[in-house]
Amino acid sequence: MTESRPPTYLERLRIVRGFLQHQIAQVDDWIAEEERKAAERRRGVEARPPAPDWLLELSLGGRHPVQVHAGGCHMAGKRPRGVAREEALRRLAEGVPACGHCRPDTELGFLDG
Repeated sequence: MTESRPPTYLERLRIVRGFLQHQIAQVDDWIAEEERKAAERRRGVEARPPAPDWLLELSLGGRHPVQVHAGGCHMAGKRPRGVAREEALRRLAEGVPACGHCRPDTELGFLDG
């Protein structure tokens, strides 16, 4: 019959070292994954097209213009569409109201009537 002896202090230290090396490798993997995600987010932000200068807020069905806004206006609602300066001016001339908050008519130099 063989008797097993308890591991020596040196053997226990080597076991703990192996466990810690495994844990460090796992943490390194997590760090690499987070760095990859951060780089992906940065690329997404850099590739995002610039915000439009003018917005046209559309009705619930998306068929009719409701208001003209300056780009970046936080009052533009949930259905804004970026438009060119010429279209913003044309819509104001057609009677689409200007946002009272960002006043795109003033920025565009539009004189009513």
